[in-house]
Amino acid sequence: MGFWLLIVLLVCVVSLLSDSYLIAIFSMKGEINSVKDAIDFIKTRNVLDMGKTAFSNGLLFLFLQEQRWEMLLALFLLNYLVSRSFFEKTNLLQHKMERDKFREMAYTDFLTEVHNRAFMDHVMNDLDKTNEKIGIIVCDIDTFKRINDSYNHAVGDRVIQQFATCLRQQLNDEDYLFRSGGEEFTIFLRNRSYQECLELVEAIRQSVSNNPALAEFKNEQIAISYTASFGLYYHKASEFEDMKSAYVHADNLLFQAKEQGKNRFDAKNGVAETYHAMS
Repeated sequence: MGFWLLIVLLVCVVSLLSDSYLIAIFSMKGEINSVKDAIDFIKTRNVLDMGKTAFSNGLLFLFLQEQRWEMLLALFLLNYLVSRSFFEKTNLLQHKMERDKFREMAYTDFLTEVHNRAFMDHVMNDLDKTNEKIGIIVCDIDTFKRINDSYNHAVGDRVIQQFATCLRQQLNDEDYLFRSGGEEFTIFLRNRSYQECLELVEAIRQSVSNNPALAEFKNEQIAISYTASFGLYYHKASEFEDMKSAYVHADNLLFQAKEQGKNRFDAKNGVAETYHAMS
């Protein structure tokens, strides 16, 4: 027991000396600038790796002392295989993280940081196979061109960001939010009844109209009040009517709402074939 405690102590001392040397080098290069940075660097050392090093060095000493060359060779081979396996696993994990990051970037709208139209198409294909009931909302900002013409595109972008925030705040983790056009967004509501979808659309409509967007224009902070209109189509995903067809129904309901005065929503229950309008 004393032998192994000594080996562990030696590994800890050597590791500390090695870390101290590296911290000094990184400090001179300006990459470590505080005591906290140095402590964080030391904490990156893996305790399991240190245990493996202590165990391997202890066996190495014993095999050398007893001149057990075959065990010594086996130990080197085992260490090589373990290190190689760890290296391969690390590379695979890094490549997966990079692929996931690129995939996330490809499916994210950079202005609003919500999902984009490409991801919406992907999700629609997946939902077609679920046979679940889904509330599809298509919405956009009323008279958005007037905002751009009255101010500038930077102010218009800020209004779009505020709109996306209002939408996102009303949703849960199971729902999907997409920027499907310039000032148009699409929402997929999941695990809700038709009545719950109606109530949520109305809550979103009121939230948008009650929360003006804050933006900077001509070196001044301004508040821009705006409204939005919505089309809701309640749909059961199936092979007979896919999500893309249901999306068209929701888009038509949005167009209908805008024709009837804006700042309102029109809805249809595609499962029970009932119609609802509210302003």
